[in-house]
Amino acid sequence: MAELTLKDRIRQDMNAARRQRERDRTRLLSTLLSDIRNREIEKRHELDDAEVAEVLARGVKLRNEAAEQMASRPELAARERAEVEIIQAYMPAQLSEEEIRQKIVNAIEAGAANIGALMGRVMPELKGRAEGREVNRIAREELARRSGD
Repeated sequence: MAELTLKDRIRQDMNAARRQRERDRTRLLSTLLSDIRNREIEKRHELDDAEVAEVLARGVKLRNEAAEQMASRPELAARERAEVEIIQAYMPAQLSEEEIRQKIVNAIEAGAANIGALMGRVMPELKGRAEGREVNRIAREELARRSGD
């Protein structure tokens, strides 16, 4: 039997959550499937696992931003963070800071001399496996270190 796609896994888990009457989990997974479907309509083809992971990463980013904005409402911020944890269970393993730093150093050595060129070179490779804000922070550190040498 063929291995399940990421989208199929989410759908199966949503149905299981529905059967177990886990309202919040069912709502979240249903929302994710809707986001995936909307992206498929936008792209005009069925998404592969890498593209589904991009949709999930966008969901994580939105929920993290929402949690930050809800600092005055800790119960809502906690719910957003709980949703982030559920979504991250479906995403590919995130790269460590050292792995990100090594890819950035390799890109700098290959000729990326400014932040735009550097981000343009490493983000396609890191997409879905590292948060853009973190990559940008490390890239700026490495560029500053190189210019200080």
